Amino acid sequence: MRCGWHQIKYQMINTFVGDLGHLFVVLSFAFSLIATYAYYQHTSTSNADEKRQWRIFARTTFYAHFASILGVILALFYIIYNHMFEYHYAYAHSEINLPTHFMISCFWEGQEGSFLLWMFWNAVLGIVIVNTNRFWEGPVMTVFSGVQAFLTSMILGVVFFNLKIGSSPFILLRDAMDAPIFDIDPNFVPEDGTGLNPILQNIWMVIHPPTLFLGFSATMVPFAYAISGLWFKQYKEWIRPALPWTLFAAAILGAGILMGAIWAYETLSFGGYWNWDPVENAIYVPWLVLVASYHTMIIYKNSKTALKTSFVLVIATFILILYSTFLVRSGVLGEASVHSFTDLGLSGQLLIYMFTFLIISVALLIYRWKDIPGSEKEADTYSREFWIFIGAATLCLMGFQVLIPTSIPVYNAIIEAFGGISNVAPPANQEEFYSKFQLWFAVGVALLSGTGQFFYWKKMDKEKLKKAILTPALVSLLVSSLLIVLLGVDKLPYIILLTAAVFSIVANSKILFSFGKKVTRLSGGSIAHIGLAMMMIGILISSAYTNVISENDSGLLLSREFNQRQNQENKLLWLNEPTKMDRYEMTYKGMKMDVSGVPGYVDIHILKNTDDPYYKIAGIDIIKDGKVYVKKGERVRVQPENIYYEVAYTTDKGEQFSLFPRAQVNPSMGLIVSPDTRNYLHKDVYTHLTSIPDPTEEEEWSDTETFEVGIQERFFINDYVAVVEKVERIDSFEDIELGPGDIAVRADVKVHGKLNEELLQPVFIVKDNMVGRVPVVLPGYGIKMVFAGINPEKNTFTFDVNTTQKDWIIMKAIEKPMINLLWIGIVLLMVGFVIATRRRYIEFINERDKDLQRKEKKSELA
Repeated sequence: MRCGWHQIKYQMINTFVGDLGHLFVVLSFAFSLIATYAYYQHTSTSNADEKRQWRIFARTTFYAHFASILGVILALFYIIYNHMFEYHYAYAHSEINLPTHFMISCFWEGQEGSFLLWMFWNAVLGIVIVNTNRFWEGPVMTVFSGVQAFLTSMILGVVFFNLKIGSSPFILLRDAMDAPIFDIDPNFVPEDGTGLNPILQNIWMVIHPPTLFLGFSATMVPFAYAISGLWFKQYKEWIRPALPWTLFAAAILGAGILMGAIWAYETLSFGGYWNWDPVENAIYVPWLVLVASYHTMIIYKNSKTALKTSFVLVIATFILILYSTFLVRSGVLGEASVHSFTDLGLSGQLLIYMFTFLIISVALLIYRWKDIPGSEKEADTYSREFWIFIGAATLCLMGFQVLIPTSIPVYNAIIEAFGGISNVAPPANQEEFYSKFQLWFAVGVALLSGTGQFFYWKKMDKEKLKKAILTPALVSLLVSSLLIVLLGVDKLPYIILLTAAVFSIVANSKILFSFGKKVTRLSGGSIAHIGLAMMMIGILISSAYTNVISENDSGLLLSREFNQRQNQENKLLWLNEPTKMDRYEMTYKGMKMDVSGVPGYVDIHILKNTDDPYYKIAGIDIIKDGKVYVKKGERVRVQPENIYYEVAYTTDKGEQFSLFPRAQVNPSMGLIVSPDTRNYLHKDVYTHLTSIPDPTEEEEWSDTETFEVGIQERFFINDYVAVVEKVERIDSFEDIELGPGDIAVRADVKVHGKLNEELLQPVFIVKDNMVGRVPVVLPGYGIKMVFAGINPEKNTFTFDVNTTQKDWIIMKAIEKPMINLLWIGIVLLMVGFVIATRRRYIEFINERDKDLQRKEKKSELA
């Protein structure tokens, strides 16, 4: 990562693209307001001709709004892609040497870009609604356009009467930063940007945010249908078109959350995939409520009950999405989350956005509450409605338990805003606090997802229920017992959760096989429940029974900056010195780099620096599997920020493999590390660095120590044994021209490590009657040697040696047992969602077409 403040570039800054982009922002805002008004008029008027004209006008303005959004996107990406660092957004999020696919990530790294992404998906889904559901188009698109107006205002970047509205992504750097250089030259453009956050330079960060924001947008569809149903007293009719969209939103939002978990596992170093961070929780809670709302909508579709609950949950889901947006973007979380954005002064707008839709939706719901049809009879204990409702209630309570402590910073901010003092703090150990509650909710969800399926597909009474679940229960107890013994599950809560999850898998599998030929159409729910149960087992075993390989048994304190747990669970490795850990022998093999066009990694010490840190010169031929990829002296491209540290593993069965955890010392973020993993069918071996020598510090060499030794004589350097193998005259040395009277003598000194031998070749030169001594350094071993002299009378040679700290790393290695069950469960969950969504969509299309046919017949009869 580079920043070009040290070099002044005098040039004319390009303001045209930014002005054009900002014009598109203003147009998109204006068109969204016009579309909202036009769709409102279309919906409200009863005159058929006026209705048609308003619809045409509304559609035109919404399409113009979408075109304007595309214009904003193209302008912003043009600025990023062309490295126009006169713009603050490009400077703050990109750099010249960033790969193209990560430039895409730059687009949504900032708040403005992520708002733009959200607007884009909203507009896309709005166009889908316009072209697929003409009956609901008016009211639904009124809501859509209104939401778009609020979102667009977030990037408007204008000031009215000292009131800032939105933060523009097209602001110039000179207007965003108060730096003295702009007083000297207002047209100053930095040579390079500060670059993309290193932890976001991962392929999952290219696809995770778009997926997540598509999920955000999709939650608005059932919300818009619900509001439309209340608005026009279509209390029952909205369920049918909203149902497939609710499933779609749950699937996409769930996929986005799970992609974030995979990214965390691959990129962050806490050894897991979910850390109960407030930002993670803020997305997790609306997803739970969204899934609960789908189940209550299913209850109404099948039995005409739980309609009011469906209204409440669908509205709550969207409001919770807005609340999560406020939490993440307002700065209220402060230091409570590593994921939250810094406050851009949008807190007030975010609150207005959230409270506007909260007040409108709640007021409308209260106003229509008495008119919403309710169920006259209570649900029977052995009815499917009862059990599905209990499941939905469990999901809501599950979310509520997470929401309350996550919102502690908000409570504190409210109290302090009114002059009070609040000392309430979020849980110190988030993982332990949330897990101890969520575990029991998960037990309930597992049991209900297993038992509830029998009620869903068959009418049940007490005797039928006993008969239906007897076999799954017995099989589950048998399988659970085997797993408890094999996996060493020894705590009662874990045993209960494992048994409940196995029961869910067995019970849903029984239902799945009962479908026969209809399995591909009806299996969505069962497959999703099986996937969820497998995820529970994978999470339980991989988290609760993580095995720390790198136990510190040396009795030494690794670092005073480490806490007790870090000192206990990390190990110090010296370069090329094997160390026994549990069932493994590990050896630190040195620093490597990723060289473009070369498979694997290349030893950093064979790459010579150039003036450009993104290019190196190969010091020797780079050969992989017998093939020469780079010849000595050729120029190669690298990513200088990323250094990989090879750790070679040898198991007690003789298997050998290497892992390459990554480290980067970032000027603003300190040491940033990413793990590397060895995947097995039954476990992962997960390794990350905890500490490395500071590469920014200059090496401190010891005072010179002089050795006078003969051929094959041993001496000790920096705890290594060294031997002078031979001394010989050479005819040339690098670029030095030797004359007839000049002499160059080279010594071959072997340094013996525990695993291998390294060769030092210091040279003693006499040229033009002047003595030259060329020092050589053995990287990683902390040895610098000078061939100081030749003693012919003693037949010995003199070497001056300086030493420094040998290369080392402090690392943590753990085993994550059965983690593949989590990944398999994720795939099955998504497959189940896709099958179920397809089924509900087909049902909606068929029912819609039947309605149209009935209307056509009525028209013919009339």
